Order: sequence, then C-alpha cells, then structure tokens
Amino acid sequence: VIIAVMGEDEYRVGESRSRTSLELPGRQRELLQALYATGKPVVLVLINGQPLTINWEDQNLPAILEAWFPSFQGGKIIAETLFGDYNPGGRLPLTYYRSLDELPPFDDYDITKGRTYKYFKGDVLYPFGYGLSYTTFAYSNLEVTAPAKGTQGEVQISFDITNTGKYAGEEVAQLYVR
Repeated sequence: VIIAVMGEDEYRVGESRSRTSLELPGRQRELLQALYATGKPVVLVLINGQPLTINWEDQNLPAILEAWFPSFQGGKIIAETLFGDYNPGGRLPLTYYRSLDELPPFDDYDITKGRTYKYFKGDVLYPFGYGLSYTTFAYSNLEVTAPAKGTQGEVQISFDITNTGKYAGEEVAQLYVR
C-alpha cells in the first residue's frame, strides 16, 4: 500500500489569499496518477485548510483521509487511524464541490445564489456533514415533545444510538431544525 500525504500549506489558504482553483496544487495529481499506475493501492492523506476538488481521487483511490492541518500529534493520530487503532467519527464542517465553475463569482455576496451548501442546487462531491467510520450505528426510538400548536415553549428530542458494528467508535449526531 502506498500512503501519499498531499495537499497544501498554510501559505495557500486564508482570508487574505485568493486562488483560481481548488485542485491539488502543483503537480500532485500527476504524482498520484503515477503512483496509481503502479497497481498498488494508494491511500491519500489530505493536509489542507479548505475543500479541494478531488474528483479523480474519489473515483480511483480506495481511501482518502482528510486530516486538515493537524496538530503536533497529527502524524501519530493519522497513523492510528490508518492502521485501525483509532476510529474516526468526525463530520465535514463544509461542502466539497465537484468544480469551482459550479459556484457563483466569489465577489457576489448573495449566498442564496448557491455559494453555500444550504443553497447550492448541484451535485456535490462530499456534502456538509459527510463522514465515514470503521463501524456502523443505528438510530432508534425517536421521540419529539413539542408545545401545543400556536404556543411557544421547549421542544425536547431524544433518541437512542447503538453501535451495530464490530469496532468501538463515536457517532456525531446532527439535527437541523428550522
């Protein structure tokens, strides 16, 4: 197995920096394609600070681990995750789009025109909240207690989460209310 650690550095991202592409910088995709051509499985570990358009990688590589900009313990945590000693349970805090061309111009500040996951109408690579685990979870016994219609008050929501897989893990339950 080839473990390819790629992405971008902190000098490429941030409020004061602009990019014309969300592709892997430089010739990283070419290197990945050459590694893939060896016939060995390639696992991609992404080190980055923003979503990237990684369509080829998604279609061709058996595993992609999003590490963002990890802390000083990042190498240890990445290794533990890759070797199954740690079970990832996080979710993406943003959307991975398939192409920058699908988004409205960045200087158009009207987010309702598709700038965010909430208003985007296209097909995305990884939606807001996406995440995988080495195990599976089942949700059951959903109960919602709400005040009578037309009145105000507290809404209580409860449910059970059961680890139904073979590995210990943590689940990030997400509930969106409008």
